Amino acid sequence: MRVLMVSWEYPPHAVGGLGRHVSGLAVALAAAGHDVVVLTPSKDHQAREELIEGVRVIRSAIDPTLIPFDTQLLGWALALEHALIRRGLALLCDWRPEAVHAHDWLVAHAGIALAEAAGVPLVATIHATEAGRWRGWLTGPISHAVHSIESWLCTRADRLIVCAASMREEVSVLFGLPVDGIDVITNGIDAAAWQVSPRRRHEAQERWRTTGPLVVCVARLEWEKGVHDLIDAIPRLRRRFPGLRVVVAGDGTQRDWLAQETARNRVGRTVRWAGELDQPVVAELLAACDVAVVPSRYEPFGLTVLEAAASGAPLAVSDLGGPAEFVVDGRTGRTFAPGEPSDLADAVTGLLRDRASAKRMARNARAVVRRHHGWADVAARTVEVYADAVRKGPSPAGVELEAPTIPEGNLLGLTT
Repeated sequence: MRVLMVSWEYPPHAVGGLGRHVSGLAVALAAAGHDVVVLTPSKDHQAREELIEGVRVIRSAIDPTLIPFDTQLLGWALALEHALIRRGLALLCDWRPEAVHAHDWLVAHAGIALAEAAGVPLVATIHATEAGRWRGWLTGPISHAVHSIESWLCTRADRLIVCAASMREEVSVLFGLPVDGIDVITNGIDAAAWQVSPRRRHEAQERWRTTGPLVVCVARLEWEKGVHDLIDAIPRLRRRFPGLRVVVAGDGTQRDWLAQETARNRVGRTVRWAGELDQPVVAELLAACDVAVVPSRYEPFGLTVLEAAASGAPLAVSDLGGPAEFVVDGRTGRTFAPGEPSDLADAVTGLLRDRASAKRMARNARAVVRRHHGWADVAARTVEVYADAVRKGPSPAGVELEAPTIPEGNLLGLTT
């Protein structure tokens, strides 16, 4: 099949899991013989085309306007989409896809416009929702606008994909869509890329740990990732395990606040902020740790869970969203209540005190990754969605949809 993917992230520009997902899926589709073009912005503002592992990657220059991402998100997004649409229309002059696949709200305008211009079905993947990030709340005008764009994309798409069963329920509730009309296709991983030799594992242990156990958290430093809950749990864990070292790998807007939380808990000597790390180093760190913690308050899927499992790390994860669908407590890891540092500490404690059970659960988790989360399988299921959309044909172009009414209160009935 000929597929045009539109994404605001694509490696090396990857803010979170979305960019890695689009890359893994595109490469797997190309390896299966499909003609895949990815349309994405250029990080350095220079337009270029590249052939990366069989995928034609078109990096569109962003218009030279002074619209900062951090203070004028909606203006920045619309400027981005204008540039993507113009480059996409030029592409359609000599290449026509059978389907357009838009990834998340930041490319809703571009995905819809290009699908209509090509006269082909629109497939959309919703990787997260604005209301979900804020535990069911829309916090102001920007949140309202993002929610409305998500609603438009979900309603306009000919086929809709989410990464977990919990996300299917979330999208159904938020946008009034039937559950049976939403496809669940989980994230994928190249498990071989996360295997680490005993020598590299030992070297990483020597580099990262101190005299006690090593606990690792790989996450963006944003509120919804729950790193602050891990910080709050450290005093309990340190009393139980002298010499404990906690390594946090990642960066984000909450870095300074988390540093303040670390100081408030007086655990500065225990925590090491590793910042952004290259994939091989992350794999070594996960392979070296005694427990990998995913303390998210909101997690549609949690690609880090697959990466830690593929590396052989025992898992302690929040009992919500995608992580809870992968980790069965006592079988493939331990779960804890999100937002409960004491429960988090108890889950980690159980793994550290019973190393034999922790290793057994880690082996089970790695087996599940290899059996169910390979990119070839994810690509095959995605092609089935494309093919069905093509068989049914695209929605009529120019159909007018009403702007959604923004409800008040907590849209998902969640507690903070």
